[in-house]
Amino acid sequence: MSEKKKKEEVEEEDAQVNALACFLHDTYSDSFHSILLDDDPSKLHFPLVIEFAELMDFDPKFAGKLYSCPDKYLPFLDKAAKWVKDEMLEALGDLKHAVPRKYVRVRIDVSGSPLEFPEASPSIGKVRVNHMRKLITLKGTVIRSGGVKMIEYERDYMCRKCQHSFSVCPELEAGNRINLPALCPSKSSRGCGSASFQFIEGSTVCRDYQEIKIQENIQLLGVGSIPRSIPVILMDDLVDSIKAGDDVIITGILSVKWSPDIKDVRSNLDPMLLANYVRRTNELKSDIDIPAETEEEFKHFWEKYRLTPLKGRNFILEGICPQIFGLFTVKLADIKTSQCFMILVALTLIGGVQHVDASGTKVRGEPHMLLVGDPGTGKSQFLKFAAKLSNRSVITTGLGSTSAGLTVTAVKDGGEWMLEAGALVLADGGLCCIDEFDSMREHDRTTIHEAMEQQTISIAKAGLVTTLSTRTTVFGATNPKGQYDPDESLSVNTTLSGPLLSRFDIVLILLDTQNTDWDEIVSSHILKENFDEKKDKTNASDAKWMLLKLRRYINYVKRFQPVLTKEAERVISSYYQLQRKSGTHNADKTQKKILKKLGLIEGSP
Repeated sequence: MSEKKKKEEVEEEDAQVNALACFLHDTYSDSFHSILLDDDPSKLHFPLVIEFAELMDFDPKFAGKLYSCPDKYLPFLDKAAKWVKDEMLEALGDLKHAVPRKYVRVRIDVSGSPLEFPEASPSIGKVRVNHMRKLITLKGTVIRSGGVKMIEYERDYMCRKCQHSFSVCPELEAGNRINLPALCPSKSSRGCGSASFQFIEGSTVCRDYQEIKIQENIQLLGVGSIPRSIPVILMDDLVDSIKAGDDVIITGILSVKWSPDIKDVRSNLDPMLLANYVRRTNELKSDIDIPAETEEEFKHFWEKYRLTPLKGRNFILEGICPQIFGLFTVKLADIKTSQCFMILVALTLIGGVQHVDASGTKVRGEPHMLLVGDPGTGKSQFLKFAAKLSNRSVITTGLGSTSAGLTVTAVKDGGEWMLEAGALVLADGGLCCIDEFDSMREHDRTTIHEAMEQQTISIAKAGLVTTLSTRTTVFGATNPKGQYDPDESLSVNTTLSGPLLSRFDIVLILLDTQNTDWDEIVSSHILKENFDEKKDKTNASDAKWMLLKLRRYINYVKRFQPVLTKEAERVISSYYQLQRKSGTHNADKTQKKILKKLGLIEGSP
């Protein structure tokens, strides 16, 4: 490349950086002030989050280049941010609190921009070669989280012949291996041509480094599909910003990592994402955002049934698991056997109200439910439908689950131990459905005691000691041991231990009573479902509220913090005293368990 061409490129780069500096100064001056006035001495790296949509409005051509060649054009933004930072620091010189910041990293937020289209935001399983070295956005759940390490980012060398010094960055893709240039990169017209270099002591620059792995959302996959995963590299301020079980949206540069070259051995290339911006979406439920008109519809609905609330309740329940005939008990949890069944699913998903006393002790608001019933009573159907209603759910079976699969696994990857999240951690903030609960081994059952009661999992494996959140509702289903005997305790009928049964706030018994009249009604219902061409096989035409509307309603009522009336408090207080006076001691009659059931009652719609 000629000297003239090089000079033109440098001038063009400086002009672009100047334009970007003006854009950052005019649009994000408040963010720069916050960075310079931040008094946290532990911070070294500061993120400057910019909206890609605003950058595109300012300079569409540069925004297109940033998407296509982020390796080349992201440093332009970092250089512009440094200029603005230095200029503002000089302007704030009179303020005692203004502190020089060496590292300010520009982070690109693509939300609400054209980069949310499928080509730039593929699912993890659809990442292809055409995405290589581009700025893409991936959504998924963190299933593995490694420790924070220091990694060498840059070191300086000097030519032994001409004394020219230059910087070399290790190749992250090749295991952070350093490749020195073949000849001296001196910019002199002739160049010295030397290949002998000396490392300059004290010139090493290190960065914080963490490797995680994200997996695509299993709820968006079809039956039989295997969820794909991809490793993600976090650096600087992004390290330790997320943990296993978090739902995330990550914007970064798609790259590959490979093993060092070995003679006559083909290198294996594995994709990885170099993260630029990370956004946790645990509390962000964009798929079930409630439009204002839908909220008004819910308000008008209850205004309509203000004098007859039970009719309104039953109207809603018709949409819960419509393929199951009757069983209002499971759908709600009323006292009457004929109207109770359907409400239980709704109450379990909505949950109760969490209480924190003066000493800081928490009484969880997420209830746990267990269905005990004969085969063919629809237990698995309720679990599957409940998983669809929840905005975050994991469904598994007792036979296919181990203690590590339910909690956390310690795995070794590349010589480093990492934690891989299990079902209960992945369902944090949602619902974990466990079918065939009786098929679990006793050792595996005991591992979930802490997760259900304390809503945490304490880990001490392979030198990794930590605590992960499991704020999840557990919805279990099990068969009785042989013929259910109503004269025996629940523990005897199910072979489940008393401590485990005490973790469930609601236990429903579903028995096949072999009633001739009921069998005739159910068989007629099944035949009508299969042969009436005017209805689909899930009886959707009878369901007053469809699945999306039910999901929106459940999230709508979760916002409320209901309080018991004085009359209700007196009734519950009397019930509590009667339970405590009962002659037989039962795990469900302890003070703590009764208080949790009161919390569930307080949270009922």
